[in-house]
Amino acid sequence: MENTNTSGNLDAKHFRKHVDGKNVNLFILKNKAGMEVSIINFGGKIVSIRVPDRNGKMTDVVLGKSNIDDYMNDQEPYFGAICGRTAGRIANGRFELDGKVYNLAINNGPNNLHGGIKSFNTVVWDAEQTDEKTLKLSYLSKDGEEGFPGNLSSTVIYKLTDENALEINYRVTTDQSTIHNLTNHSYFNLSGEGDPYIGDHELQINAESYLPTNDVAIPLGKPEKVEGTPFDFRTPHTIGERINEKNTQLIYGNGYDHPFDLGKRDAALTVCAKAVSPKTGIALEILTTEPCVVLYTGNYLDGSFPGKSGHHYPKRSAFCLETQHFPDSIHHPEYPTTVLKAGETYKSQTIFKFSNI
Repeated sequence: MENTNTSGNLDAKHFRKHVDGKNVNLFILKNKAGMEVSIINFGGKIVSIRVPDRNGKMTDVVLGKSNIDDYMNDQEPYFGAICGRTAGRIANGRFELDGKVYNLAINNGPNNLHGGIKSFNTVVWDAEQTDEKTLKLSYLSKDGEEGFPGNLSSTVIYKLTDENALEINYRVTTDQSTIHNLTNHSYFNLSGEGDPYIGDHELQINAESYLPTNDVAIPLGKPEKVEGTPFDFRTPHTIGERINEKNTQLIYGNGYDHPFDLGKRDAALTVCAKAVSPKTGIALEILTTEPCVVLYTGNYLDGSFPGKSGHHYPKRSAFCLETQHFPDSIHHPEYPTTVLKAGETYKSQTIFKFSNI
């Protein structure tokens, strides 16, 4: 079920391409309230999310591209993507599991980032749009792909509700012990993609602790309390209020680029964060079953390449809230495990819920 164009004038034919023996297409989800979500099966990327602002004006709140060729040659390959097998960084691109050492691609300083070079954000997922509000994506990552062990079968279902919520349901299984950690990497600007700065957005994160990192963004170990630090978003603060403080962690990340410990070790669905744009009144509430959310504030965007509608995306023109397990968990047995054994199934859910204030 493929629509031809979007209310935001994205043209579906600009996303059609034969890649790696599979067809790439643009899939459009719509609800009764007029919300619209556009997704391509190249990387499972969310291309646009159009929601009404406080005056009813439809506003696209995620960064992205206008055609498949730009996505395939993108300087920022994670716009809206499913990241895996392992979201975040793995120190030195290597890990040991069941007595065997596995070497991965080094694609971010000395580390492996978001699964490697040709990882889940750049593969073509099998797609089935079952109705106007639901898209099912499936991908089999074969044993040895990007250095990871085991055949990992992944299913991601995007479902739009009539309450202006986008549900993302993940399911993974394996035939051999491996590691996994999937997330969605949407870059949000609730003032509208193309707006140059998200520092005025009010943000709340329901976390008592965060993970300090070293200078190449690898967690140092034990979570530390956010109290008394620029990482305390337990009550709302604007993103830009403390982002330029002379804080070692902010200097390392060139801004916020840190995991927050949500303090839970079960799979209960809870609210982890809420962001609001003062310009549009659009509010985003994020619920998840995951134990961690990573806040990234677009610190390495530089405006050097065009996005949708010819917009350029400068530094800190978007924020990401990536729900997942802790990065580099395989090297930290005290963290919730990312190991999945043969025959096991892992399920998780994240919800992006939009409203107005």
